[in-house]
Amino acid sequence: MLIIDELGYVPFDMVGSELLFEVFSRRYEHGTTLVTSNLPFDEWTSVLGSERLTGALLDRLTHHVHILQMNGESYRLATSKKRQKQTLPPNR
Repeated sequence: MLIIDELGYVPFDMVGSELLFEVFSRRYEHGTTLVTSNLPFDEWTSVLGSERLTGALLDRLTHHVHILQMNGESYRLATSKKRQKQTLPPNR
Protein backbone atom coordinates (compact mmCIF):
# COMPACT_ATOMS: atom_id res chain seq x y z
CA MET A 1 0.00 0.00 0.00
CA LEU A 2 1.23 3.46 -0.92
CA ILE A 3 0.02 6.27 1.34
CA ILE A 4 0.12 9.87 0.10
CA ASP A 5 -0.72 12.04 3.12
CA GLU A 6 -1.91 15.65 2.83
CA LEU A 7 -1.77 15.95 -0.95
CA GLY A 8 -2.08 19.62 -1.76
CA TYR A 9 -0.36 20.94 1.34
CA VAL A 10 2.51 22.11 -0.87
CA PRO A 11 2.06 22.69 -4.62
CA PHE A 12 4.14 20.63 -7.06
CA ASP A 13 6.29 22.03 -9.82
CA MET A 14 5.63 20.54 -13.27
CA VAL A 15 8.29 17.83 -12.90
CA GLY A 16 6.87 16.82 -9.51
CA SER A 17 3.35 16.66 -10.92
CA GLU A 18 4.50 14.51 -13.83
CA LEU A 19 6.37 12.16 -11.48
CA LEU A 20 3.31 11.81 -9.23
CA PHE A 21 1.19 11.06 -12.30
CA GLU A 22 3.72 8.40 -13.33
CA VAL A 23 3.51 6.76 -9.89
CA PHE A 24 -0.29 6.71 -9.95
CA SER A 25 -0.32 5.43 -13.55
CA ARG A 26 2.02 2.54 -12.73
CA ARG A 27 -0.01 1.58 -9.67
CA TYR A 28 -3.36 1.88 -11.48
CA GLU A 29 -5.17 -1.47 -11.08
CA HIS A 30 -1.98 -3.04 -9.65
CA GLY A 31 -1.62 -1.69 -6.12
CA THR A 32 -3.53 -0.05 -3.31
CA THR A 33 -3.09 3.69 -2.93
CA LEU A 34 -4.48 5.80 -0.10
CA VAL A 35 -4.54 9.57 -0.52
CA THR A 36 -5.49 12.16 2.09
CA SER A 37 -6.13 15.79 1.21
CA ASN A 38 -7.89 18.81 2.64
CA LEU A 39 -8.74 19.93 -0.89
CA PRO A 40 -11.77 18.98 -2.97
CA PHE A 41 -10.93 17.49 -6.37
CA ASP A 42 -11.81 20.71 -8.19
CA GLU A 43 -8.89 22.46 -6.43
CA TRP A 44 -6.25 19.86 -7.29
CA THR A 45 -5.33 21.71 -10.49
CA SER A 46 -3.91 24.53 -8.35
CA VAL A 47 -1.59 21.96 -6.74
CA LEU A 48 -0.64 20.01 -9.84
CA GLY A 49 -0.46 22.98 -12.21
CA SER A 50 -2.14 21.42 -15.23
CA GLU A 51 -5.83 20.85 -15.84
CA ARG A 52 -5.14 18.04 -18.31
CA LEU A 53 -2.71 16.23 -16.00
CA THR A 54 -5.07 16.64 -13.02
CA GLY A 55 -7.96 15.19 -15.01
CA ALA A 56 -5.90 12.20 -16.13
CA LEU A 57 -4.58 11.59 -12.60
CA LEU A 58 -8.05 11.80 -11.05
CA ASP A 59 -9.43 9.51 -13.75
CA ARG A 60 -6.99 6.79 -12.70
CA LEU A 61 -7.25 7.49 -8.99
CA THR A 62 -11.05 7.49 -8.81
CA HIS A 63 -11.82 4.55 -11.12
CA HIS A 64 -11.95 1.91 -8.35
CA VAL A 65 -12.32 4.03 -5.24
CA HIS A 66 -13.93 4.48 -1.86
CA ILE A 67 -14.11 8.17 -0.97
CA LEU A 68 -14.39 8.99 2.71
CA GLN A 69 -15.20 12.61 3.39
CA MET A 70 -14.54 13.64 6.95
CA ASN A 71 -15.43 16.92 8.54
CA GLY A 72 -14.77 18.20 12.00
CA GLU A 73 -12.06 19.55 14.21
CA SER A 74 -8.48 18.56 13.55
CA TYR A 75 -7.32 15.66 15.73
CA ARG A 76 -3.98 17.40 16.30
CA LEU A 77 -5.69 20.65 17.33
CA ALA A 78 -8.07 18.84 19.70
CA THR A 79 -5.18 16.93 21.30
CA SER A 80 -3.17 20.13 21.72
CA LYS A 81 -6.11 21.92 23.38
CA LYS A 82 -6.66 18.97 25.72
CA ARG A 83 -2.97 18.93 26.67
CA GLN A 84 -3.00 22.68 27.38
CA LYS A 85 -6.03 22.35 29.67
CA GLN A 86 -4.28 19.60 31.63
CA THR A 87 -1.14 21.70 32.21
CA LEU A 88 -2.81 24.99 33.17
CA PRO A 89 -2.94 25.77 36.90
CA PRO A 90 -6.46 25.73 38.39
CA ASN A 91 -8.30 29.07 38.70
CA ARG A 92 -8.74 30.33 42.25
